[in-house]
Amino acid sequence: MPFDDQKGMAIAIEEAKKGYAEGGVPIGGALISEDGTILGRGHNMRFQKNSAILHGEMSTLESAGRLPGSAYKNCTMYTTLSPCNMCTGACLMYGIKRIVMGENETFVGGEDWIKEKGVELINLNNQECKDLMAKFIKERPHDWYEDIGE
Repeated sequence: MPFDDQKGMAIAIEEAKKGYAEGGVPIGGALISEDGTILGRGHNMRFQKNSAILHGEMSTLESAGRLPGSAYKNCTMYTTLSPCNMCTGACLMYGIKRIVMGENETFVGGEDWIKEKGVELINLNNQECKDLMAKFIKERPHDWYEDIGE
């Protein structure tokens, strides 16, 4: 039986809040196998680590460490926001079979690419995720636009 999506998203939201508290962009993620094993969890660390690539999903994959390719095949990537093209590409490269996002009103990433590759994509339309992003963007619009490459 697959892991509960609400529980997975709760972990991603917890990570997003942690990132915000550290002065970063409030986007979090969790990589969870079908049996509920948390392989990785992380949050956007671009500001904290002066990084060009540590978006929430990339940080989550980084925290999972080096895994055999087969480890990703029965996993879900939980992310509080629609994954950008960079993060989408990483998920597709490793064959992650499901992506569950908190919302895509703030930003729409590589969703068409995800669907085109046959990966299951679920949008929970989570209000807490929307509120976290709205607060951050209102407080730090310049940093938000930098994060999405604009």
